[in-house]
Amino acid sequence: MAAYGLYTHIASNKFRSMLLLAGLFVLIYVLVYAGALIAEVVIDSDRSADYYLMAASRDLVKAFPYATGAAALWIVIAYFFHQDMIDAVTGGEDVTRQQQPRLYNLLENLCISRGIPMPKLKIMESDALNAFATGLNRRQYAVTVTTGLLRALNDQEIEAVLGHELTHIRNGDVQLMIIAVIIAGVVGFFGELFFRMFTNLSWNSSGGGSSSSSSSSSSSSDSDSKGSGGGAVIVVIVAIALILLAWLLSQVVKLALSRSRELLADAGSVELTKNPDAMISALRKIENRGELPGATSAVMELCVDNPREGFADLFATHPSVDSRVQALVKFAGGHDPGRLALPSDTEDEPDDRPQQPADRQVPPPLPSGPWSDAKTPGASKGASQGASQGPWVNPAGPWGRH
Repeated sequence: MAAYGLYTHIASNKFRSMLLLAGLFVLIYVLVYAGALIAEVVIDSDRSADYYLMAASRDLVKAFPYATGAAALWIVIAYFFHQDMIDAVTGGEDVTRQQQPRLYNLLENLCISRGIPMPKLKIMESDALNAFATGLNRRQYAVTVTTGLLRALNDQEIEAVLGHELTHIRNGDVQLMIIAVIIAGVVGFFGELFFRMFTNLSWNSSGGGSSSSSSSSSSSSDSDSKGSGGGAVIVVIVAIALILLAWLLSQVVKLALSRSRELLADAGSVELTKNPDAMISALRKIENRGELPGATSAVMELCVDNPREGFADLFATHPSVDSRVQALVKFAGGHDPGRLALPSDTEDEPDDRPQQPADRQVPPPLPSGPWSDAKTPGASKGASQGASQGPWVNPAGPWGRH
């Protein structure tokens, strides 16, 4: 799907996002198939690999409606309670115009200018500089801002950040990201469950084998090597590989959803505010200062900036601030001031300048000038006389004669 402008980029991105979400649902069925493989090996370990693969396929067909129903139930629960869970983690609280008139008016003006329904406004007590949007429908939309962001940014920069979050809401990014996090959570949960089941079963089977008699183990060694020695081991390896692949792909899908949308949200903020420099300076101030203590990775993925980086940036959910700023400079005509220092950054730095002793008082400077006869303490006699004399020292005046 070709994209030639901002709105066609948004439409193209939505189309690709829907395909990616469909891929996440496929990963759930991959996990179910891997679980069926492990279950078949546990039930009967004397079969060939072909038998296990065919039996697991039949089990997948039977479990298909149940897996779909379980995933749908998980989404329904998250649909109604995701905001409560996020607020419990972050401590966000609703605020009114009377409590935060500055922030409320900035958000309301942006909504009125574009005819956007006013989302709920939440404040999170934190020194971190960050903000995020949540919600799956108009009644649930909310924008959460940290107190640290309010203190560090001016009105234009806060307006740019609010425009960024409103763009996420306008483009439907919030819904897709929350659903992606939910489905990826399902994949991670069942993947860990299968691993725990498998490790427990392997541990129990090894313990039971050690208590068996040597005669029975020697008599069954030939049958194990012919039956389960090949098929069961291969199938278990395939199941583990499928679980690992499903988890890895779920993370990749989340990254694909998040990274591409942050650039479009930056562009949408500029379109709302007509001020690319404000968005750039806001990003420079937020850079590496957005870590929310105690927040889960799912919450950080919704934020303006996520300073948590994966291995060699492979699992970084957001583009780097440098790349986002370069895009705004190139396509929006903004100016990059470079990394910006905040007053809080200098408070913690040690002062290397020599300090005066507490008991030593420095006398205030005395007035001096061409019409003053005050003498500077500690100065030499000649210097003081020279400094104290002026054109009017002679009573006869500067034109008088001696």
